[in-house]
Amino acid sequence: MREEMRRDSRIFIMGEDVGHRGGVFLASQGFIDEFGEERVLDTPLAEASIVGIALGAAFRGMRPIAEIQFSDFFWPAANQLIGEAARACYGSNGSLQVPLVVRIPYGGGIRGGLFHSQNVEAYFFHTPGLKVITPSTPYDAKGLLKAALRDNNPVVFLEHKKTYRLVRGEVPDGDYTVPIGKAEVKRPGRHVTVVSYGLMLHYCLEAAQALSGEGIEAEVVDLRTLKPLDRASVLDSVKKTGKLLIVHEDNITGGVGAEIAALAADEAFHYLDAPIARLCGPDVPTMPFALTLEEAYMPNTEKIATALRALAVY
Repeated sequence: MREEMRRDSRIFIMGEDVGHRGGVFLASQGFIDEFGEERVLDTPLAEASIVGIALGAAFRGMRPIAEIQFSDFFWPAANQLIGEAARACYGSNGSLQVPLVVRIPYGGGIRGGLFHSQNVEAYFFHTPGLKVITPSTPYDAKGLLKAALRDNNPVVFLEHKKTYRLVRGEVPDGDYTVPIGKAEVKRPGRHVTVVSYGLMLHYCLEAAQALSGEGIEAEVVDLRTLKPLDRASVLDSVKKTGKLLIVHEDNITGGVGAEIAALAADEAFHYLDAPIARLCGPDVPTMPFALTLEEAYMPNTEKIATALRALAVY
């Protein structure tokens, strides 16, 4: 964000505590000292206004970054983003561009309880007109955020809260972007494909590493972008291995995994050597607070390894 704000004076940040505090996760720490209060705007606790004002600014040629403090707080702004921003270009026959990025920390595993742990990606994934990005590594996070800030469409940029302090990786100092809509094979394999994104991607890699010692080579595909979905990369991997496991933390019913399963069934059915499998969060209203229940809800390395092992020997 700092590099892009230096590059383009139209970019500004607005949200709760993003200024003097630097954001609840310190993502904009020190920004207000460099860019001032005109470009780093502390807002009231009013998500509908945060996204609505950002949308209006985007209509007027600015390139706002609207931060929602936690995904659980997004719902008052749903109409502004899903009902308005997603439809503006189509509804205006292309005369309105919406260069808006909405950053949303999401996900569980941090004892956040009912109102600080929600997974919200399926709602955006279902909405035409939005782009939805879910990076899992620091390198991808920088490159994809830069690409989002240069895009003329509304982008939902989902950042899993647990990865902020858990995941480490090399990030080049120079300017670069990662293309929106392109998945990446993070680990090649030949026996089974596992498709995931965000925090779960790292658990998939750990499971694949463990199974390698048993002679099972799992190919791990990181979607990186949910919308547009890189259908070709998913299908190429499934056609190579003949087996597919989809892992995500969000509820299983109506989730991203269901669409990927339908894609594989429609376009790679004759390559499949086993039923398509999903390992996802259960259909409970939200993340439990109790540690034991949170652990029961969350997919983890052991659960993924068990599911991959069952597919590999099917």
